[in-house]
Amino acid sequence: MTISLLLLVIFILVALGYTIGRTRAVKRFRSAERERRPHSLPRYYGYLVALYTLIPALVVIVLWGLLESSVLTSMVSRQLPEDIQSLPEGQLKLVINDIKNLAVGNISSSNSDPIRMEAADHFSGLLSKSRWAKGIIAIAAALLGMFFGLRSIAPETRARILVEKAIMIFLIACSSLAILTTVGIVFSVLFESLRFFGKVPFSEFAFGLHWSPQTAIRADQVGSSGSFGAVPIFAGTLLISVIAMLVAVPFGLMSAIYLAEYASPSMRSWAKPLLEILAGIPTVVYGFFAALTMAPMIRGIGESIGLTVASESALAAGLVMGIMIIPFVSSLSDDVITAVPQAMRDGSLGLGATKSETIKKVVIPAALPGIVGGVLLAVSRAIGETMIVVMAAGLAANLTINPLEAVTTVTVQIVTLLTGDQAFDSPKTLAAFALGLMLFVTTLILNIIALRTVRKYREQYE
Repeated sequence: MTISLLLLVIFILVALGYTIGRTRAVKRFRSAERERRPHSLPRYYGYLVALYTLIPALVVIVLWGLLESSVLTSMVSRQLPEDIQSLPEGQLKLVINDIKNLAVGNISSSNSDPIRMEAADHFSGLLSKSRWAKGIIAIAAALLGMFFGLRSIAPETRARILVEKAIMIFLIACSSLAILTTVGIVFSVLFESLRFFGKVPFSEFAFGLHWSPQTAIRADQVGSSGSFGAVPIFAGTLLISVIAMLVAVPFGLMSAIYLAEYASPSMRSWAKPLLEILAGIPTVVYGFFAALTMAPMIRGIGESIGLTVASESALAAGLVMGIMIIPFVSSLSDDVITAVPQAMRDGSLGLGATKSETIKKVVIPAALPGIVGGVLLAVSRAIGETMIVVMAAGLAANLTINPLEAVTTVTVQIVTLLTGDQAFDSPKTLAAFALGLMLFVTTLILNIIALRTVRKYREQYE
């Protein structure tokens, strides 16, 4: 029984349990005496029966899914010959993976030996039996839960409170899952970064001025310096982000002010969606535009006035990235400016202020927290962009503040380091996690500074 079919049957039983529970509650409590009136409405008894039906089945499915692979692997391993069972752990895992791939058809059987084919057939049979057993037990658990749920329908049963507690536990679990996911990401990056700093000193990584992460795979390999100074990478990230923000913030904020304060309703109705289309364009298209249009145009303009411009430059990537993140600044700023109460504008105008003075002295200060939030979102988008930088700025880790030269960013280097045939525990691969950790710390510091700035200058209005 496939998992999709099993879930369909379970949810049909859940719907059936709700219907039967609600109907039974209506019939049972219709003629009840005044002192025996039910605690909750009939629909809550239906919800309670549905929960009694759903929860046991889901517990069975989840526990079975957690234990199934290890149990079946152990059963198949015990059937293998002694010479295969005595292999080192790594080689034995490879054999087991081959058997599993043969069982599901990911590997052609023509290239496998008879022992593995026999083990694959055994594993396939066990897997089929396991799925059917899981389906039967899950359905039985659902029916048993429905039976107990129907028995619990009584006037003294506080169905509404139980259902609300179950919903609250579900919401807490969802929020906890999001938090634990964030914590897991942080700790996974932190642990791998500590492994990297065990091989490369932190001072060399944080203050080194040369980035060349190519390390030797063999002892006789040459041309692998293994320099891990990250300053050029962060300098390139900062340079491109600054150029992008110099484009996005003025244009985005001015666009938001025009759309919110000056544009007519008809103009706003088509101008704002047209501007927000920029946010839906894939980044690879922006990369093509930067590489094929913007970079040659900048190089041509620079050469016409006697400047030396690289074929891949930070200026080209920054300009196109700024165009890409204009909607983030514009849309959010427009929303928060529009949310400023009209009474504040009327009061300012009534005191004799002009429209521009009202915008500068009243509207913008009131909308400042939201504007800062939009700018922060744009900064995060600029720092995390990869495709435009790869196609328009290049991969060279140059320590420069000249926007006409080629640079690279942290995200581009992370992608570069995690591709190839380098061992996962090598300094080259682990450097990607160190870069990710430093990027996380940098953005965290920026967010803290921004929050303190907002708290300092924020004005509270009734």
